[in-house]
Amino acid sequence: MPRKAREKSESGIYHIMMRGINRQSIFEDEEDYEKFIETLERYIDQCGYKIFSYCLMGNNVHLLIKVDQEPLEQIMRRICGSYVYWYNWKYQRMP
Repeated sequence: MPRKAREKSESGIYHIMMRGINRQSIFEDEEDYEKFIETLERYIDQCGYKIFSYCLMGNNVHLLIKVDQEPLEQIMRRICGSYVYWYNWKYQRMP
């Protein structure tokens, strides 16, 4: 059964949760946490979003984000894609 379609927030504010596949760790060391925060900051001007708060845990991330210019799906694709590419390169998980 497919998941319920995401409802568009009138305020543009969303609570986002991301986690590793099979709840696997997505942050192995301090550098990984720093890189994720750097990735969040890199796309702020380009995508036009605001981060109200975040919580980075070993195998998941919570964001309270307000979107403006760019759709939420596109923002998350940029953030996650960029971090995952770097993470896979760092840990030699590239094919």
